Amino acid sequence: MRYKSYSVKSFEKLPFVRKMDKEDIENIKVVSKIFPFKINEYIASLVDWDNYKDDPIFRLIFPHKDMLDSKDFEKLKNSNDEKLIYDIRMKLNPHPAGQMENIPEINGKRLEGSQHKYKETILFFPKQGQTCHAYCSFCFRWPQFIGINELKFASKEVEILIEYIKANPTITDVLFTGGDPLVMSTKLLKAYIKPLIEAKIPHLKNIRIGTKALSFWPYRFLTDEDANELLDLFKYIVDSGYHLAFMAHFNHYKELQTDEVKEAVKKILSTGAIIRTQSPLLRHINDSSKVWEIMWKEQVALNMIPYYMFVARDTGAKRYFELPLSKAWEIYKGAISNVSGLARTVRGPSMSAKPGKIAVVGVSEINNEKVFVLNMLQAKNPDLVDIPFFAKYDEKASWIDELKPAFSEKFIFE
Repeated sequence: MRYKSYSVKSFEKLPFVRKMDKEDIENIKVVSKIFPFKINEYIASLVDWDNYKDDPIFRLIFPHKDMLDSKDFEKLKNSNDEKLIYDIRMKLNPHPAGQMENIPEINGKRLEGSQHKYKETILFFPKQGQTCHAYCSFCFRWPQFIGINELKFASKEVEILIEYIKANPTITDVLFTGGDPLVMSTKLLKAYIKPLIEAKIPHLKNIRIGTKALSFWPYRFLTDEDANELLDLFKYIVDSGYHLAFMAHFNHYKELQTDEVKEAVKKILSTGAIIRTQSPLLRHINDSSKVWEIMWKEQVALNMIPYYMFVARDTGAKRYFELPLSKAWEIYKGAISNVSGLARTVRGPSMSAKPGKIAVVGVSEINNEKVFVLNMLQAKNPDLVDIPFFAKYDEKASWIDELKPAFSEKFIFE
């Protein structure tokens, strides 16, 4: 299969569209005025088109009218007004968790395509990797794909990145992210990674690649023209003494069950890379303990390491995908209770909020008060990591800023 993507302007050419209601097709066109939409034939083949409305892969890719406020949806039905579209997008918190505040500087130069929030890890957004093989309907980085430059993170300045890492000995990890770095040709990816390795920075130990390619386009590792060259690059990284962490994004166990994915996983692991898996918890897609239990078990069976369960970020269509934190914890507990210790490496449910990654550890009763037990898995202030703290129980709250401190006037990060 050769890669070909389809946008909102072209997806009706695909044969499966004949099974879709005309109203659903028109609704997709309306919602796509706000959110990016892209699909390819491989990921479309995973959908049960006879029951597409409730299929998790369909919900993963195709925008739904309820992702927008009903009044905004009605306005957009008969309008392509650019100001209206821009204003609606700006209401959707395009850069959550203070991302714009995490852009590092060195010698008066800003690394526009980087974020440095936690002292150990710098995120790097290679300019040519700011798209994906298909788009997730819930993507928290949706502003990367809508053509508004002021909302993009992207960089081609690997020299400044190296200079910055050398000057910051606390940095042990570089995370290549996007978009998806693996939409780039291997030649382009190598142009970023090889100078980093050749710089021989003593405190740099780990290279991470955040990607959805394994799920959305496993042929990237199998039959693409430079698939073998990409695997050779992975092996080069490992042979150079670095830990290569392949951060794979799987939202449902259906994504794990094709022969192509299973073969691609074997090829990646054969290079010495380690595959860690992560996903947000999403209403309409994976909001049951059984889905996560099956997913984690199958990941372990394929020699992958379950890593994170995230809470849907407070951006874009969060209202459509969100679950109360109490429900998120119940789903996590129900799943983690039914897997062996090999899958209990996963952490969550975790909110990637402005002060850091905040996990819901559980619900408890202390001094006759029902509370959430919370924990900082990662923090801007590293002194706060792994210190439990408490919030008043709120069965409707879905994000940290909707919670109030318990037994204290403020949270530990305030």
